[in-house]
Amino acid sequence: MNKILIVLLTLLFNIQQANAFNIDAFMDKNVAPVSDAVAAIIFHPVHVFGADVPIIIFWILFAGIFFTFYLRGIAVWGFKHAIDLVFKPKKSEDGSGEVSSFQALMTALSGTIGLGSIAGVAIAISMGGPGAAFWIIVGALLGMSLKFVEAALAVKYRRFNLDGSISGGPMHYMAHGLTRKKLRWLGQPLSVIFAILCICGGITGGNMIQINQAANQFVNVCGGANGPMHGMHWLIGLGMAIVVGLIVIGGIKNIVKVTEKIVPLKIFIYLFAAMAVIVCNFKLIPHAAWVIVKEAFKPESVYGGMFVAMIMGLRRSVQSNEAGTGSAPIVYATVKTDEPLSQGFVALLDPFLTGFMCTLTAFAIVITGVYQTHAGQTSGIEMTSDAISSVMPFFPTLLAGIVLLYALSTIISWAYYGQKSWNFLFGEGKKRTLTFQFIYCGFILIGSVLNVTSVINITDAMMIAMSVPNIIAMYILAPEIKKDLAEYCRIHQLGKLINRDWLKPAEVTVESDEEDEVTCQINKLS
Repeated sequence: MNKILIVLLTLLFNIQQANAFNIDAFMDKNVAPVSDAVAAIIFHPVHVFGADVPIIIFWILFAGIFFTFYLRGIAVWGFKHAIDLVFKPKKSEDGSGEVSSFQALMTALSGTIGLGSIAGVAIAISMGGPGAAFWIIVGALLGMSLKFVEAALAVKYRRFNLDGSISGGPMHYMAHGLTRKKLRWLGQPLSVIFAILCICGGITGGNMIQINQAANQFVNVCGGANGPMHGMHWLIGLGMAIVVGLIVIGGIKNIVKVTEKIVPLKIFIYLFAAMAVIVCNFKLIPHAAWVIVKEAFKPESVYGGMFVAMIMGLRRSVQSNEAGTGSAPIVYATVKTDEPLSQGFVALLDPFLTGFMCTLTAFAIVITGVYQTHAGQTSGIEMTSDAISSVMPFFPTLLAGIVLLYALSTIISWAYYGQKSWNFLFGEGKKRTLTFQFIYCGFILIGSVLNVTSVINITDAMMIAMSVPNIIAMYILAPEIKKDLAEYCRIHQLGKLINRDWLKPAEVTVESDEEDEVTCQINKLS
């Protein structure tokens, strides 16, 4: 830990010098054009019913629709089994691995339930109207089947290291799963591309953007330019870097000890605030629900047509639950189980809970009517804050603490995702792992003091571009997952109404008495 402190303090001194030379202006001039060019390629739009929609959003949504039907609506009939696996685990807990199903789920949620659940939903509603909330829910349901497939594959193709740790995730089922299909020429480059995107996306979107937004929100709550924290962003970044360093150096077991406490806490705090708004306006709940459903199919003209609401809602859903991007399977691979499909079922809860948090935000905004004063504006966290402040005037202050909690949990989750991708490229080992952890903690400090708007476009682009190699591999490996699922359902007798053909007993070949007698005689002679 002393080495981390030395590195961070040295970096802080260099950052202060860099600020004196106006590094922000340098980044805006030299980095922003590259960032915008890369983002323009990945987010290349098509004009659909009055809205520009990135093609990559359709790529993920089509995959969600395909796997939902291919797996016979698993989000519906597999939901109860998912809950049982988390809250009623087997007594033996069971199988090889490092963490429990609950701990893996909490770590995955710490990366997905973030500022997007607060600010992103508000932006979708301000641009697409209340009906966007309906499509956010639809997107979450479609994302459940994607999470099932990628989590199951991650456990199936995980690797057990000599030190007892586990490495898994899309890069492993791309490299090894496609090699089994005699597609090594495709699997190897896809795995490398995914690992690079995951590292870059983790350092920027899972790290720098998170601490930058959290530090700015905290400073603003403390009085902004006139407050005691003005110009002290570096102090928040330094504190966060030290805390994250202490957590991630202990490995996944240390990370899950933190996330299994932070995630329920941050969910509870925000759940309490959003529910307070809904309960205090309970008479308006039916009207709010009606507005959301009506606006989903026939929105007011100020928001554009129905497809604008649909596209804004589905886009936000994809970006919030990260289904199909392949990030969460990296931690799901570490779960204690000998049944890969069991963790696939647990992963169904990931997009569901993310969608539930987004739904609470939407109801709080619609039920208070604040969306009407923000129509067409790209206001995010302010709209949510205004909605909850109508019932809890102290919420803006509480929001600063919530944002720091959300930032911490997201940063430590992506630290693990990035580390495992780094290990995949450069190999396992303590020194190699520590090298990445030093770099990652250093970027926390950098992100807290720099203007990161110049890299925000490429950040979103890299994180969502992970879905391209990941979904390609999922399509190729889909038949074997379906075969495994049929066998799993037969063993556990799941989906009796829809999976009747899967639940039939496996055919057992019984030898005739004459064959048995001949076999016995042959054995005696031998």
